[in-house]
Amino acid sequence: MDLKALHYFVEIVNCGGFNRAASKIHISQPALSKSINQLETELQLPLLMRGKRGTAITLTIHGQLVYRYAQQLLDTKQALFDELDALKGLNQGELKLGLAPLGSAELFAPIIAKYRQRYPHIKTQLLVRGGVEQSLALQQGEIELATGIIELNQDLDAIAIHTEPMVVVLPSQHPLAANTDIPMSALQHCPQILFEPEFSLHEMVISACNDAGVTLDNPTHVNQPEFGIALVAAGIGVMLLPKFIAERYQLEGVVSRALTQTQLKWRMSLFWEKEKPLSFAASAMIDLVNEHLQLQP
Repeated sequence: MDLKALHYFVEIVNCGGFNRAASKIHISQPALSKSINQLETELQLPLLMRGKRGTAITLTIHGQLVYRYAQQLLDTKQALFDELDALKGLNQGELKLGLAPLGSAELFAPIIAKYRQRYPHIKTQLLVRGGVEQSLALQQGEIELATGIIELNQDLDAIAIHTEPMVVVLPSQHPLAANTDIPMSALQHCPQILFEPEFSLHEMVISACNDAGVTLDNPTHVNQPEFGIALVAAGIGVMLLPKFIAERYQLEGVVSRALTQTQLKWRMSLFWEKEKPLSFAASAMIDLVNEHLQLQP
């Protein structure tokens, strides 16, 4: 059913006749009559009882029902357009952003603060997830954007946010601590502290160790970098971390040394699914991230 025909029908009833309705909506009277005739033909019911020239039209019982629902449909259409305009103008909406547990505080807190300042009417739903869970959350529609370490494929788009060298964190009294840098292969006999498997860094470290011929024997698992470094201080083992994370949680009695003989790096990205259309709120976040990166030295 054509909403335009319903609009014409409502205007005829509100104006009390064809002539005044035609003048109000800027359409010829014959074209208006044709539209209503087509509507009545489609419904196979008379909607209006047309009096003699100069007399007001009246609604049939069927016309009363159509008039009531037509008003509701037209009101709903206008409400839809109003909400779409609000979304386009970022005066309402919701940003669903998945944040990696590692590095998001340092890299994304300033961006999120600027986003909230720029778009105060957008609700922000921030879900902290490990890298493995991020992709699943995207697929299930729980979030639109995600941050973390990701191997890009044909299904994902991304913006590279930050690349950080990896270091090995170890007790200051450890025999390897005397070196300014440590080859990956030198960790062969060192007990290690790893992130839990839901962290992307878990698999990356294991892969880098395998490439260097380093055997991981019963590593200790953690889900917070500060606790991992505390275990290093207690002599439990060594831990591989992004350099800026190791520096942030530095403890007395613990040192960090550069890693050599490895391609292991920590790369944070903002990513999303290619095939899914993004909300205006999510698109605004992507634009803000690009803007932020352009301002970086």
